[in-house]
Amino acid sequence: MSDTSLIQIKGIRDGLLVSLGEASWPELRSALQERIEQQPVFFQGANLSLDVGSRVLEVSDLISLRDFLSERGIRLWAVVGSSSVTENAAQLLGLATRLFKPTPQVETLPVAKGIEDETALWVNKTLRSGTRIEFAGHVIVFGDVNPGAEIVAGGSVIIWGRLRGFVHAGAQGNKEAMVCALDLSPTQLRLADEIALAPKRQGKSQPEVVRIINGQIQAETWNFD
Repeated sequence: MSDTSLIQIKGIRDGLLVSLGEASWPELRSALQERIEQQPVFFQGANLSLDVGSRVLEVSDLISLRDFLSERGIRLWAVVGSSSVTENAAQLLGLATRLFKPTPQVETLPVAKGIEDETALWVNKTLRSGTRIEFAGHVIVFGDVNPGAEIVAGGSVIIWGRLRGFVHAGAQGNKEAMVCALDLSPTQLRLADEIALAPKRQGKSQPEVVRIINGQIQAETWNFD
């Protein structure tokens, strides 16, 4: 069974959500640990929530997983599921057992074929949690992108404000796309097929631009010259 069928990972308001597939707990735990070992930079510093469905996990199961994650700079933040045993075990360890679910405020512009690269969408407001923007060209936001908000663009994304949500630039494979923001602290950031989580802020924030250089996502100071 493939790794992707055992576990599904997506960015949420509070970090990363891992949903478990149909398999035994030891098999699922091994699949998650293997994914983390393969992509340490992606998971580094993340708050991780685990959706276990109806699976029953004991305190010892969660302690073992929590310790493994902690050794790799990952915080087990929440465990959600329908089993009262699992819920009680999570609560005993001080873990959340519910996830915040904002009321959707979807603003979707379907990706169109044949649109010119220089086409841009201007968004003159802050994007709040639950809002999703999709556009085939560039996206320019005059405001903040809050946690829980999402932008998916075929081109580059420019944010004249704070980026704290999810952004996927170059969504159709454009490796020349970039992301610029006055304060770059995204939940998750993607450029074409590359994925990165922002490192913990050190010192005062500054405008930054993120682009793919030599096959890797790199951030540098955003100069306005």
